[in-house]
Amino acid sequence: MYVPRLPSRSETLVVRGVPHHLRHWGKPGAPLLLALHGWMDVAASFQFVADHLADRWHIVAPDWRGFGLTGPTGVDCYEFSDYLGDLDALLRHLSPDAPVPLVGHSMGGNIAMLYAGVRPERISAVVNLEGLGLPGTQAQDVPARLASWLDQLVEGAKLQDYASADAVAERLRKTNPRLTPDRAAFLAHHWAKEVNGRWVLLADPAHKILNRVAYRVDEVQACWRASQAPVLWVEADDSDILRRMTALPDYRSRLEAVRHLRQATVANASHMLHHDQPEAVAQLVAEFLDLNSR
Repeated sequence: MYVPRLPSRSETLVVRGVPHHLRHWGKPGAPLLLALHGWMDVAASFQFVADHLADRWHIVAPDWRGFGLTGPTGVDCYEFSDYLGDLDALLRHLSPDAPVPLVGHSMGGNIAMLYAGVRPERISAVVNLEGLGLPGTQAQDVPARLASWLDQLVEGAKLQDYASADAVAERLRKTNPRLTPDRAAFLAHHWAKEVNGRWVLLADPAHKILNRVAYRVDEVQACWRASQAPVLWVEADDSDILRRMTALPDYRSRLEAVRHLRQATVANASHMLHHDQPEAVAQLVAEFLDLNSR
């Protein structure tokens, strides 16, 4: 199994009434870097990148509500705005006075981009790893969307369980063939736990329920325009999600809303680029933060 060069330390912090699990890498006195994981992922997912950054940074990665060791909240669905509220509360605890840099993957990147515009004074830089946004929801599609949401609330949601940790690792590698067997085995023990002889994912099934709030591109861009933080927008060269997004006619024009934008592409990587090429991702993060800390 993969042996971390710099293992994480755990902390539990009550945020907005929910006990949140946080992972720490590096020395507490070092500059703070907050790492935000994606949907159906966990904070431990940053371990491979942290191995290359924690000598210089104090990296803190929360498990979002309903994921990892933070656990479920008892709701029947999750609202995206709650992540913004949780992030705001976390930052008040972790850095009450000074702005901090954020690195976010996928959903975490989307949260970071929005928050940087909502609280521009709190964020010094954003590294957005494939947080590419979503297709916009048109007004005429909202009734059907809300109907689907109601139907899903009635039906509920379930997540597949597995016979062993090895089966979880195999599933991870099926989704991402670039994930090495040792890294997959490491992640399997953080993505799932054994319950009554089966391995269940550390995620609340309610996350599978459709988000009832429509994705309005103009509202998202308004938040991006309000941000003062420099942004490193990182894409993977073999990302299915990127291919779907670039098929949208307005994808590239959306980026015009980002005031201080730098773009980079990671070669030989999928959407899970921090698993596929952690050293390359860490180098991009370090160089960008060095450039914007002068």
